[in-house]
Amino acid sequence: MNNKKINAVQVWKQMEDLLAPQLNFSLADRVIYSHLFRHSRLEGKLKLQFSISWLARGVGLSMKFTRDTVRRLIARGVLHLVECNCRTQHVVRVRLPLEVKGVRAEKIAAHRPAPAPGAVINIEEADFLEKQNLRGAIHAREGGRCFYCSRRIDQHRRCLDHVVPRAELGQNSYRNLVSCCLECNSQKADRPAEEFLRRLYRERRLSTAELTGRLRALYELAAGKLIPPTLVQRNHGS
Repeated sequence: MNNKKINAVQVWKQMEDLLAPQLNFSLADRVIYSHLFRHSRLEGKLKLQFSISWLARGVGLSMKFTRDTVRRLIARGVLHLVECNCRTQHVVRVRLPLEVKGVRAEKIAAHRPAPAPGAVINIEEADFLEKQNLRGAIHAREGGRCFYCSRRIDQHRRCLDHVVPRAELGQNSYRNLVSCCLECNSQKADRPAEEFLRRLYRERRLSTAELTGRLRALYELAAGKLIPPTLVQRNHGS
Protein backbone atom coordinates (compact mmCIF):
# COMPACT_ATOMS: atom_id res chain seq x y z
CA MET A 1 0.00 0.00 0.00
CA ASN A 2 1.53 3.33 -1.08
CA ASN A 3 0.94 6.74 0.41
CA LYS A 4 0.27 9.86 -1.61
CA LYS A 5 3.14 11.70 -3.24
CA ILE A 6 5.15 13.66 -0.69
CA ASN A 7 6.66 17.11 -1.06
CA ALA A 8 10.14 16.30 0.29
CA VAL A 9 11.17 19.96 0.56
CA GLN A 10 8.07 20.80 2.60
CA VAL A 11 8.56 17.81 4.90
CA TRP A 12 12.21 18.72 5.43
CA LYS A 13 11.24 22.30 6.39
CA GLN A 14 8.58 20.99 8.79
CA MET A 15 11.13 18.67 10.35
CA GLU A 16 13.62 21.52 10.85
CA ASP A 17 11.11 24.21 11.87
CA LEU A 18 8.56 22.18 13.87
CA LEU A 19 9.44 18.59 14.69
CA ALA A 20 13.09 18.93 15.71
CA PRO A 21 12.81 22.04 17.94
CA GLN A 22 9.49 21.11 19.55
CA LEU A 23 10.58 17.56 20.42
CA ASN A 24 14.10 18.69 21.29
CA PHE A 25 15.74 16.42 18.72
CA SER A 26 19.34 15.43 19.28
CA LEU A 27 21.71 15.06 16.34
CA ALA A 28 21.10 11.29 16.42
CA ASP A 29 17.32 11.82 16.36
CA ARG A 30 17.65 13.95 13.24
CA VAL A 31 19.98 11.53 11.46
CA ILE A 32 17.92 8.41 12.17
CA TYR A 33 14.57 10.06 11.42
CA SER A 34 15.92 11.39 8.10
CA HIS A 35 17.38 7.99 7.15
CA LEU A 36 14.16 6.11 7.91
CA PHE A 37 12.07 8.78 6.13
CA ARG A 38 14.35 8.45 3.09
CA HIS A 39 13.75 4.69 2.87
CA SER A 40 10.03 4.72 3.66
CA ARG A 41 7.72 7.68 3.02
CA LEU A 42 10.00 9.21 0.40
CA GLU A 43 9.86 5.85 -1.43
CA GLY A 44 6.07 5.77 -1.18
CA LYS A 45 6.02 3.16 1.60
CA LEU A 46 3.80 3.57 4.65
CA LYS A 47 5.68 0.83 6.53
CA LEU A 48 9.35 -0.05 6.68
CA GLN A 49 10.92 -3.28 7.91
CA PHE A 50 14.52 -2.98 9.02
CA SER A 51 17.11 -4.33 11.42
CA ILE A 52 19.02 -2.26 13.95
CA SER A 53 22.28 -3.46 12.40
CA TRP A 54 21.19 -2.19 8.95
CA LEU A 55 20.20 1.15 10.40
CA ALA A 56 23.39 1.48 12.47
CA ARG A 57 25.53 0.87 9.37
CA GLY A 58 23.51 3.36 7.36
CA VAL A 59 23.85 6.22 9.85
CA GLY A 60 27.32 5.37 11.17
CA LEU A 61 26.34 4.91 14.82
CA SER A 62 26.83 2.05 17.27
CA MET A 63 24.18 -0.67 17.56
CA LYS A 64 23.40 0.30 21.18
CA PHE A 65 23.13 4.02 20.43
CA THR A 66 20.97 3.33 17.37
CA ARG A 67 18.65 1.01 19.33
CA ASP A 68 18.26 3.56 22.14
CA THR A 69 17.49 6.33 19.65
CA VAL A 70 14.85 4.24 17.86
CA ARG A 71 13.21 3.50 21.22
CA ARG A 72 13.20 7.20 22.03
CA LEU A 73 11.58 8.10 18.69
CA ILE A 74 8.93 5.42 19.26
CA ALA A 75 8.23 6.73 22.77
CA ARG A 76 7.79 10.26 21.40
CA GLY A 77 5.36 9.08 18.72
CA VAL A 78 7.63 9.98 15.81
CA LEU A 79 7.81 6.31 14.83
CA HIS A 80 4.79 4.03 15.17
CA LEU A 81 5.92 0.51 16.04
CA VAL A 82 3.81 -1.89 13.98
CA GLU A 83 5.71 -5.08 14.77
CA CYS A 84 8.84 -6.13 16.62
CA ASN A 85 9.88 -9.75 16.01
CA CYS A 86 12.96 -9.60 18.22
CA ARG A 87 15.39 -7.06 19.61
CA THR A 88 16.82 -6.19 16.20
CA GLN A 89 13.86 -6.54 13.78
CA HIS A 90 11.32 -3.75 13.53
CA VAL A 91 8.40 -2.79 11.31
CA VAL A 92 7.57 0.88 11.75
CA ARG A 93 5.48 3.61 10.21
CA VAL A 94 7.51 6.80 9.95
CA ARG A 95 5.19 9.68 10.77
CA LEU A 96 5.49 12.94 8.90
CA PRO A 97 6.09 16.00 11.14
CA LEU A 98 2.44 17.11 11.10
CA GLU A 99 1.28 13.54 11.83
CA VAL A 100 3.06 13.59 15.20
CA LYS A 101 0.50 14.39 17.89
CA GLY A 102 2.68 16.77 19.89
CA VAL A 103 3.66 18.75 16.82
CA ARG A 104 0.04 19.11 15.71
CA ALA A 105 -0.82 20.49 19.15
CA GLU A 106 2.09 22.94 19.03
CA LYS A 107 1.09 24.03 15.51
CA ILE A 108 -2.39 24.93 16.76
CA ALA A 109 -0.99 26.65 19.82
CA ALA A 110 1.29 28.73 17.63
CA HIS A 111 -1.77 30.57 16.24
CA ARG A 112 -3.03 31.57 19.68
CA PRO A 113 -2.17 34.98 21.18
CA ALA A 114 1.35 34.95 22.60
CA PRO A 115 1.75 35.34 26.38
CA ALA A 116 3.20 38.53 27.79
CA PRO A 117 6.95 38.77 27.11
CA GLY A 118 9.00 37.12 29.85
CA ALA A 119 5.97 35.58 31.58
CA VAL A 120 6.46 31.86 30.93
CA ILE A 121 9.50 29.99 29.70
CA ASN A 122 9.45 27.66 26.71
CA ILE A 123 10.26 24.39 28.45
CA GLU A 124 11.08 22.65 25.16
CA GLU A 125 14.00 25.03 24.62
CA ALA A 126 15.04 25.56 28.24
CA ASP A 127 18.37 24.31 29.61
CA PHE A 128 17.30 22.76 32.92
CA LEU A 129 20.83 22.84 34.31
CA GLU A 130 21.25 26.53 33.66
CA LYS A 131 19.34 28.04 36.59
CA GLN A 132 18.51 27.02 40.12
CA ASN A 133 14.75 27.36 39.65
CA LEU A 134 14.85 25.03 36.64
CA ARG A 135 16.94 22.45 38.50
CA GLY A 136 14.52 22.73 41.40
CA ALA A 137 11.59 22.07 39.07
CA ILE A 138 13.06 18.68 38.11
CA HIS A 139 13.52 17.75 41.77
CA ALA A 140 9.96 18.90 42.52
CA ARG A 141 8.57 16.79 39.68
CA GLU A 142 9.96 13.62 41.27
CA GLY A 143 8.29 14.52 44.58
CA GLY A 144 11.33 13.96 46.78
CA ARG A 145 11.99 10.43 45.51
CA CYS A 146 14.78 8.95 43.41
CA PHE A 147 13.57 8.44 39.84
CA TYR A 148 15.35 5.09 39.67
CA CYS A 149 15.04 3.30 43.03
CA SER A 150 12.00 5.28 44.30
CA ARG A 151 13.58 5.86 47.72
CA ARG A 152 12.86 9.11 49.53
CA ILE A 153 15.84 11.48 49.42
CA ASP A 154 16.55 14.82 51.07
CA GLN A 155 18.08 17.80 49.31
CA HIS A 156 21.56 16.91 50.57
CA ARG A 157 21.50 13.42 49.03
CA ARG A 158 20.01 14.17 45.64
CA CYS A 159 21.38 15.18 42.26
CA LEU A 160 20.32 15.46 38.64
CA ASP A 161 21.10 12.66 36.21
CA HIS A 162 21.09 12.55 32.40
CA VAL A 163 18.96 9.56 31.33
CA VAL A 164 20.77 9.59 27.99
CA PRO A 165 24.37 10.44 28.97
CA ARG A 166 26.01 13.62 27.68
CA ALA A 167 28.63 11.40 26.05
CA GLU A 168 25.84 10.07 23.82
CA LEU A 169 24.51 13.55 22.99
CA GLY A 170 21.99 13.59 25.84
CA GLN A 171 20.70 17.12 26.41
CA ASN A 172 19.79 19.23 29.45
CA SER A 173 16.09 18.92 28.66
CA TYR A 174 13.30 18.13 31.11
CA ARG A 175 12.83 15.02 28.93
CA ASN A 176 16.35 13.84 29.77
CA LEU A 177 17.01 15.02 33.35
CA VAL A 178 15.74 13.27 36.47
CA SER A 179 16.21 13.70 40.21
CA CYS A 180 17.94 10.74 41.82
CA CYS A 181 19.94 9.68 44.84
CA LEU A 182 23.73 9.92 44.82
CA GLU A 183 24.04 6.11 44.99
CA CYS A 184 21.96 5.51 41.85
CA ASN A 185 23.73 8.34 40.04
CA SER A 186 27.10 6.74 40.78
CA GLN A 187 26.03 3.17 39.95
CA LYS A 188 24.19 4.05 36.75
CA ALA A 189 27.12 6.03 35.32
CA ASP A 190 26.83 5.81 31.51
CA ARG A 191 24.59 2.73 31.47
CA PRO A 192 21.27 2.94 29.59
CA ALA A 193 18.53 3.82 32.08
CA GLU A 194 16.43 0.76 31.20
CA GLU A 195 19.37 -1.56 31.79
CA PHE A 196 20.08 0.08 35.15
CA LEU A 197 16.44 -0.28 36.27
CA ARG A 198 16.54 -3.99 35.47
CA ARG A 199 19.75 -4.28 37.47
CA LEU A 200 17.97 -2.73 40.48
CA TYR A 201 15.21 -5.30 40.01
CA ARG A 202 17.70 -8.17 39.93
CA GLU A 203 19.26 -6.82 43.12
CA ARG A 204 15.76 -6.78 44.66
CA ARG A 205 15.85 -3.05 45.15
CA LEU A 206 12.72 -2.78 43.00
CA SER A 207 9.64 -5.01 43.07
CA THR A 208 8.03 -6.25 39.86
CA ALA A 209 5.34 -3.56 40.12
CA GLU A 210 7.95 -0.86 40.81
CA LEU A 211 10.03 -1.96 37.81
CA THR A 212 6.97 -1.79 35.57
CA GLY A 213 6.15 1.67 36.90
CA ARG A 214 9.72 2.93 36.47
CA LEU A 215 9.94 1.65 32.88
CA ARG A 216 6.62 3.30 32.08
CA ALA A 217 7.88 6.54 33.61
CA LEU A 218 11.03 6.29 31.50
CA TYR A 219 9.04 6.17 28.26
CA GLU A 220 6.68 8.92 29.46
CA LEU A 221 9.71 11.07 30.25
CA ALA A 222 11.07 10.74 26.71
CA ALA A 223 7.60 11.43 25.29
CA GLY A 224 7.42 14.74 27.17
CA LYS A 225 4.57 13.63 29.44
CA LEU A 226 6.42 14.23 32.72
CA ILE A 227 6.31 18.01 32.68
CA PRO A 228 7.85 19.90 35.65
CA PRO A 229 5.62 22.22 37.69
CA THR A 230 4.72 25.48 35.93
CA LEU A 231 7.73 27.74 35.81
CA VAL A 232 7.57 31.52 35.81
CA GLN A 233 10.50 33.09 34.08
CA ARG A 234 12.43 35.40 36.41
CA ASN A 235 14.25 38.54 35.61
CA HIS A 236 17.50 38.24 33.68
CA GLY A 237 20.38 37.28 35.94
CA SER A 238 18.24 35.85 38.74
